[in-house]
Amino acid sequence: MRIALVGDRSPSVRSHARIPLVVETLRERDGIALDPYWISTTDVSGLEGFDGIWVVPGSPYRDEAGAVEAARVAREHGIPFLGTCAGFQHMLLEFARHVCGLDVAHAENEPDARDFLLTPMACSLAGHEGRVRITPGTLMEQIMGVPATMESYICSYGLNETYTRALTGHGLVFSGHADDGTVRVAELPGHPFFLATLFQPELYGDGRRPHPVISAFAAAVARQAVRTG
Repeated sequence: MRIALVGDRSPSVRSHARIPLVVETLRERDGIALDPYWISTTDVSGLEGFDGIWVVPGSPYRDEAGAVEAARVAREHGIPFLGTCAGFQHMLLEFARHVCGLDVAHAENEPDARDFLLTPMACSLAGHEGRVRITPGTLMEQIMGVPATMESYICSYGLNETYTRALTGHGLVFSGHADDGTVRVAELPGHPFFLATLFQPELYGDGRRPHPVISAFAAAVARQAVRTG
């Protein structure tokens, strides 16, 4: 079961160092043997051939367009998708541009743009934990099985909340929020698996037990592999 890890791999990014351990734990604990391929944002051709696409943390990416394209391919081709931290941000960017038709930018990537979908957070979450309240009746609730969870962040940019209505009006569901109501999780109903988190589930615990979100993504990848043969 091949998955594309889309991002610019670096030993200085904690989540990148943790992912191989998480993949091994999925094999040992859940019996799901994923075959991960690290894909640079500068070369995302051929993603349609993967059983899953995971846009991993590590912004600013070398190529914003590559991260956005990865989310588009997963959405349009029904490939299980997970976006974490910057992957969450670029999934929103893809949806806003290609589904909602919005001409919007990421402030970290284009600081001189006119309209921003992703903006600096009032209080940076880099190196912090925060509570995520989960929306009832969503995939995220099904995955977590609890009304709220504490999660780890290394993040300074989040959704410009003025665009919330436009995104939800085109079908996106915000299924996790901080205590102040700002968005932390997004998902797309009707897709085999399309979910993204502003927090980093890679950093859950000591890596010896996969975060439920990662386990759910891996299970979706396994189902996809069976469907496509």
